[in-house]
Order: sequence, then C-alpha cells, then structure tokens
Amino acid sequence: MRSEPNGPVADPDALPGTGMTTAAGLAVAQLAANGIAVIFTAVFARVLGSADYGVLVAALSTFLIFSVPGSALQIATARSVATRTLGGHGELAATLRRWTVRLAQVTIALALAGALLRKPLASTIGIDAYAAAAATLPTVSLWLLLCVQRGALVGLGAFRPVGVSIVAEAAGRLAIGLVLVAAGLGATGAYLGTPLAMAMTAAVLAFLVERRAGPGDRGAAPARLRVFGRQALAPAVALALIAVLQNVDVIVIRHQVDDELAGAYAAAAVAAKIVVWTAVGVGLYLIPGAAARAFEGHDPRPVLLRALGVVAAVAAPALAIMIVVPEFVMRVGFGAEYAAGADALPLLGLAMTTLALTYLAVNFLLAVESHGFLAPLAVVALAEPVILLVASPNGLAPFAAVVLAIQATAAVGVLVPSLRRTSEPVAVGA
Repeated sequence: MRSEPNGPVADPDALPGTGMTTAAGLAVAQLAANGIAVIFTAVFARVLGSADYGVLVAALSTFLIFSVPGSALQIATARSVATRTLGGHGELAATLRRWTVRLAQVTIALALAGALLRKPLASTIGIDAYAAAAATLPTVSLWLLLCVQRGALVGLGAFRPVGVSIVAEAAGRLAIGLVLVAAGLGATGAYLGTPLAMAMTAAVLAFLVERRAGPGDRGAAPARLRVFGRQALAPAVALALIAVLQNVDVIVIRHQVDDELAGAYAAAAVAAKIVVWTAVGVGLYLIPGAAARAFEGHDPRPVLLRALGVVAAVAAPALAIMIVVPEFVMRVGFGAEYAAGADALPLLGLAMTTLALTYLAVNFLLAVESHGFLAPLAVVALAEPVILLVASPNGLAPFAAVVLAIQATAAVGVLVPSLRRTSEPVAVGA
C-alpha cells in the first residue's frame, strides 16, 4: 500500500468512522438541519407576515442559485483530500490555510461591494430591503468557504464535527434571525441570520481544519483555488442535473392543473423528499471513503453499499407511512387544504427514493473519477419536462407515476455503472 509524507489518510480502512454508524450519523444531522429549516419557514412566515416573508424568500432564493457550485467544490475537496492529491509534503495544510484566508478576503471585498451596490442589487432581486440585498454577495463566499472546510474535514475522516456544524449552522440561522427580528430589523434581520451563522460556523471549522491538517510545511507551495475549482466542474454539472430531476416536476405541474392542485402536489413533493435529505447527509460519508479506497487499489463498492443500506433503512418506514396513511401525512404536515396531494404522495415517495439512490450513485462515480454517466443523466434530466408536458397525465397520481418512471430510469442509468466499478487505483490528480 502506498503512503506519502503528511498525507491525511494512510489506510482507507482506517478512516475514522467509515462504517454504518458514521453514515447514519451524517444522515441524522442532515435530517435535523432540514427539520430546522422547516421550522425556520414556519416561524418567519408567521413572525414577518406575507409581505416581509416574500422579501426573505427572494433574498434566500438569490443565495440558493449559487449553492450548487459550492456543493460541487465540497465534493472535489473531499475527494482530493482523501486521495492525498493536496496532502503530500506539507502541501495540504498550506493549501487549506491559503484558501481560508483568500475566501475570507473575498468575503470582506464582497461585503463592501454589496454595500456600494445595495440599491441596484435590491432592484435586481425585486426587494426594498437594501441591507439584505447587500448581504447576498458575502453570503455566497461564506458558503464556498464552508463547503471547502467541510470537504476537507470529511476527506480527513473528521465526520463528527461536520455533522455538528450542519445542525449548528441551521440552528444558528433560526436563532440569530429571530434575535435580529426581535431587535426590529424585520426581513433584513431574518436574512442576516444566514450569513452570520455561516461566518460563526466557518470560524470554528477553520480552527478544526488547522488542527486536523497539522502544521504542515509553511514553505510548501499551496494549490491554487482558482485552478482547483476547475475540478469541481463535473460535480457542478452532476448536481445541477440532480436539481433538475428533483424540482422540475413541481414547475411543470403548474401548467397542467389549477393553482390549488399544484400547491397540493408541491406539498406532497416536499413530504416525499425526506429520503433525498437523508442521501445528502450520507453523501458526505460516501465521497471520501470511496475515493480513498479506489486510490489505494481497493474495491470502493462496499462504501456505496453501506450508504445505500442507510438510505434504505430510512426509506422503508417512510414509504410505509406514505403508502398506508398518505392523507393523514398531508393533513397533519400541511393542513386540510393540501389533502388532495395524498393521491400522489405514495408514488412521489417511491420517485424520491429512487432519486436518493441516484444521488448516492452519482456521488460515488464522482468520487472515483468516473464521468461517463453525465451524458445519459443529462438526457434523462432534460427530457423530463418535455415528457411530462407531452404526456400531460390527467390527475396528480398519473402525473406522479410518470415522474416515478423517469426517476427509475435515471437510477438504473447510474447504479449499473456504479456497481460494476473495479478496484483499479485512481490516479492522483486525475
């Protein structure tokens, strides 16, 4: 087995917490964060009122547009750290230190730019809260910093602090936002809870990354973030395609049924995505584990199988509830006016479960530097809205059935090549 000076991982089997417990823990952390996000939505919808809540949603939506590149950078960082691409001869510590400083500097620069451009930014977003509009720019760089830090930590096998940071950041957004709203800052305060929580989380993670990576060689030449960012292109494309598969049906349905039924379908789609949220957390475990094993010449597929097992363990009871008492789920979760979504919920539950499998398989293939799946995945993702519009299913359940068929096709397209992977080593810097 190969080893390198200052490499973060000497043996892929020795990665801390590379078993089912770690995967389950990260899944729970992501589910908890999403649960807090639901509370965030419910609380601020009531505290702010419809007008100010619309301002908050518009500002947050602007940030979400840029979240995919950050998540892609997290995948690329996790893989590179796990395979020691950034870790030889003291380069890892120097690289992570430089990236943290550079992204902190960019955050300050964007904060100043946002302050100067607050009026045109507010006009572009369509809100009258200038401070919130200004804060959208530094929020993007703070998110990139968090993604790099989390990617580095999972690549080093430090899964616990990553899971804690996910929950802490979500809770911080809610708590800080509420404090600022109580101080009279309204929608602006509610939004500022997001970048402030990110900044606090990033400050803690910076310390943890420095400690985990070690002092390294301060004279070592660090990798350039701009150059490294190009390695995130494939993950960015893959995650964008996953986002299309996850959300485009909610857009298309609005062209098929009236607003009331479209709203009921959208609520059912949200309820069905609990399994997808689980997969997002498990993906943090999957990427470095599979990458490290492939790099060392071991078969990486056991890591994928464990990840799939965790998602299946969550999906089984969730699907049972959606199938047996779908109307109860819709009434309790969203209100009686959304009960019509019960017809689609069981099928959407199955569709989102297959999407969760797709998400894990995509992360696995990215981890082992296999990109041949991108073209067929793009065909399915881009064909979905066309198929839904042309088929024009009559009713929510038939519409959801078509969505399920499309999601199943995508899942088969990525799971088959994933399970066929061999144990050939992955070249460094590939």
